[in-house]
Amino acid sequence: MISKEQGEGKSEGASEEVIYRIDIPANRYDLLCLEGLVLGLNVFHGKMKMPRFKTIKPKKVERMVIKQNTAQIRPFAAAAILRGVTLNKNSYNSFIDLQDKLHQNICRKRTLVAIGTHDLDTIEGPFVYDALPPKEIKFVPLNQDKEYDAAQLMELYSTHAQLKTYLPIIRDSPVYPVIFDKNGVVLSMPPIINGNHSKISTDTKNIFIEVTATDLTKAKIVLDTLVCMFSKYCSKPYEVELCEVEYPDGKVMNSPALPYRNEIIDFSKANTYIGLQESPENIAKLLSKMCLGTKVEGEKIKVEIPPTRHDIIHPCDIFEDVGIAYGYNNIPKTLPTAATISQQFPLNKLSDQLRGEVAQAGFTEALTFSLCSIDDISTKLGWSIEKLSAVHISNPKTLEFQVARTTLLSGLLKTIAANRNMPLPIKVFEVSDVVLKDLMTEVGARNERHLCAVYYNKNSGFEVVHGLLDRVMQLLGVPFRSEGEGIGYHLEHDEDPTYFPKRCAKIIYGGNVIGKIGVLHPDVITKFELTMPCSAVEINIEPFL
Repeated sequence: MISKEQGEGKSEGASEEVIYRIDIPANRYDLLCLEGLVLGLNVFHGKMKMPRFKTIKPKKVERMVIKQNTAQIRPFAAAAILRGVTLNKNSYNSFIDLQDKLHQNICRKRTLVAIGTHDLDTIEGPFVYDALPPKEIKFVPLNQDKEYDAAQLMELYSTHAQLKTYLPIIRDSPVYPVIFDKNGVVLSMPPIINGNHSKISTDTKNIFIEVTATDLTKAKIVLDTLVCMFSKYCSKPYEVELCEVEYPDGKVMNSPALPYRNEIIDFSKANTYIGLQESPENIAKLLSKMCLGTKVEGEKIKVEIPPTRHDIIHPCDIFEDVGIAYGYNNIPKTLPTAATISQQFPLNKLSDQLRGEVAQAGFTEALTFSLCSIDDISTKLGWSIEKLSAVHISNPKTLEFQVARTTLLSGLLKTIAANRNMPLPIKVFEVSDVVLKDLMTEVGARNERHLCAVYYNKNSGFEVVHGLLDRVMQLLGVPFRSEGEGIGYHLEHDEDPTYFPKRCAKIIYGGNVIGKIGVLHPDVITKFELTMPCSAVEINIEPFL
C-alpha cells in the first residue's frame, strides 16, 4: 500500500517535499530497500524489463573454508563478491540499511543469519570460518582503535544500545565463530561485530560478502537478496562473482547460486481463484509486471521465478501476484454461486452456553496460557511427567512454556495465587482446550475441550463444586444414576496424588471416565503458594455433543 503525504514548503515559492509511505509485505525481502522498490515500480509500469541476474566465475575463485568446530554454534556459511562497485553516500546508506532490515526480518535478529560486508582489497583469500575459545580471538572491532579479545568485547558491548541485544546468541558457548583471511586478519566475529580492518566505505570498489547461519536456506535467501539488489552498482550490472565454500566433509558449494526456476500454472485456475475472465496472454502480462518471466503454452503459462522472489513457493503465490497486478479494487464484484447458511461450530456453541451458565452460578471466568512449565502439570500436582501424555516444546524459550497443558487446573491455581488478596471466597472457572498426545492422529496430538472450576476459601467447599457439577449435568440433560442404573453419570472413589486421600472421585458418563472432582491435597496447595483449602472439578465436555 502506498500513501502520499504533502509537506509544507519552507518559504514562499519553494518546492514542496513529497513523502511516500509504503507498506511492504513481510515476505517481500526484495522491496526492503530503495533499489528494490525502484526496480519493482519500473518493471510494473513497463519502463524497463526485469534484468537477468547471473554469476560469473573468475580465473581465480575466492574460497571460504569452514572448519569442523563451527558445528558447535553456527555450522553454515555462504559468500559472494561484488566487483567494480560505485557507491555514493545514498547508495552506501541504503546498502547498510538493507542489511539491518534483513537482520531484523528473516534473520530473526541475527539468530538465524548474520551478514558481514568487507573491502576485498584490504584482505586476502582464502578465508577461514572457524570457532575458537573467546580468549583466542583478538582483533580491532569496527569503529574502534584498540585490540580486544572476544571476552573483552562481550563486556565492551554489554551496554551498547544495539549490539547488547545480540550478545546472548553466543555468550554462553565455549567457542565463538570467527572469520579471518590468509594472513590471520579477522574479518568478523558473527553475529556480533565486523573487524575495523576491512570496513567498507563509499570508496570501496570490491565488496566481499559473507553470511553465517544456523539455517542454510535462510542464508541463501539473504545472500541472494543482498547481491541482486546491489549488483546494479557493479562495473558489469547484475553480475555477481561467485565464491567457493568448502565444508568440513570436503564438499564444495558455489555461492551464490542465484537460481531461476519454472512453475507451470493453468490460466483458468488463475481466473477462477482471483475472479477474472482474462486470456492467457493478459494473465502473462500481469505476471510480467510482477517481475516474473512468462511464456504462454496453450492454456498453460510457464512462469520463470527469479532469485529475488523467494516468497513464491507454490502456484497459489503466483495467483496472488495476478490479483495484485490486476488490482484488488478492480476485480468485478459478484454474488456467490451457491447459497450457504453459516452455523456455529457445535463444540464452541456448547462451550459458550456452559460459560454463561457457570458464570451465573457465581464463578468468574479466567483465560490462562495453553503452554506451561513441566512442574505446573506434574511435580506441583503430585505426578511424574513421564506418566503424562504431555506434548513437549522442542526449543522452549523460557521455563514457563515447556509443554502444552494437559489440565486446566494448574492454570486456575496460578490465577488464584496471583489474586489471593481478593475477598474470599474466590471461585474461578475456565472452558478451554488441553493438548494430549495421540499417536492415532496425523500430528501425534489432539485437543480436548475441558471445563474446570476451583473454589478457594477458609473451608474446602467441596459441596460448592459438587453442586456446580450437578448443575452442569442438569443443563446437559444428564441425570445422576447409581452405577448400573442406566444412562447418566455417577461418581466412583479414586486415589489421585493431586487430591486429598479419600476426598477424590472419578466422574463417569456412558461407562467412561470424563473427569475428576475432589478436595486438593495440601502439598498441591502449598506448591502453588496458596494457604487455604481448595476444591476442584474438571470434566471433558466433548462426550456431550
